[in-house]
Amino acid sequence: IMNALQIGTDSEGGYLVPDEFERTLVEALEEQDIFRTLAHVIQTSSGDRKIPVVASKGTASWVDEEGAIPESDDSFGQVSIGAYKLGTMIKVSEELLADSVFDLEAYISREFARRIGNKEEEAFFTGDGTGKPTGVLESAEIGVTAAAATAITADEVFDLYYSLKAPYRKNSVFLMNDSTVKALRKLKDNNGQYLWQPSLTANTPDTLMGRPVYTSAYMPALEASVKGILFGDLSYYWVADRQGRAFKRLGELFAPTGQVGFLATQRVDGKLILPEAVKILQQKASA
Repeated sequence: IMNALQIGTDSEGGYLVPDEFERTLVEALEEQDIFRTLAHVIQTSSGDRKIPVVASKGTASWVDEEGAIPESDDSFGQVSIGAYKLGTMIKVSEELLADSVFDLEAYISREFARRIGNKEEEAFFTGDGTGKPTGVLESAEIGVTAAAATAITADEVFDLYYSLKAPYRKNSVFLMNDSTVKALRKLKDNNGQYLWQPSLTANTPDTLMGRPVYTSAYMPALEASVKGILFGDLSYYWVADRQGRAFKRLGELFAPTGQVGFLATQRVDGKLILPEAVKILQQKASA
């Protein structure tokens, strides 16, 4: 691995990431990017991935004795997942490269994961599909529109919960900004009990109405017209990693400053394949 990181011929145009480095990078990405732990992640080799989804479902009918059974077919659609390119570069001093005590692999994997993870998660939430993945906030259905522009009520949280069909609720999570969490912690139900239930088990998320609550800086704070709370089953958001992250060592470009560059690119797409599986609480537009 260290050989692949430090030695190479620039004219070759880059390298596939070594297997062990790839694993380290993916593990670091999962720690950095909460969305990857909640979404459904797949690997694709090339081209667009066509995902069949049920557009409408058939029904059963009561039939008289010897009566004809009416046809009722499911209809299917397709969601296409491609790949968008995400890249970053790190410069490392020649002294660090020569220092066997310095864990170069760990440093680069952590730094790549921080940069790529931040950019990925932003797109998975708010991406518009132009040159980047389509974010869940762009595709999910509006379940509730709040009565206020910058506040929420307990009743609106209940309405959001029940706006999602029951089959999806059992695996659903809440996602919101930290500032929204602060507002929610003050809400009480009709019996005067706080909706918020702090977790009593280490390393497990708090719950709201029995479902886990996660926070992300890429969920907007409570302002007019924003989509402030997400509730749904995020396994229906698919993240598609194109196989073979590319890695390149730039040995000569930064030689005058005594540095070596390491450049990485990956191709990834993300899309909510079943919009009804996620509901949004949207704030009222300002007057």
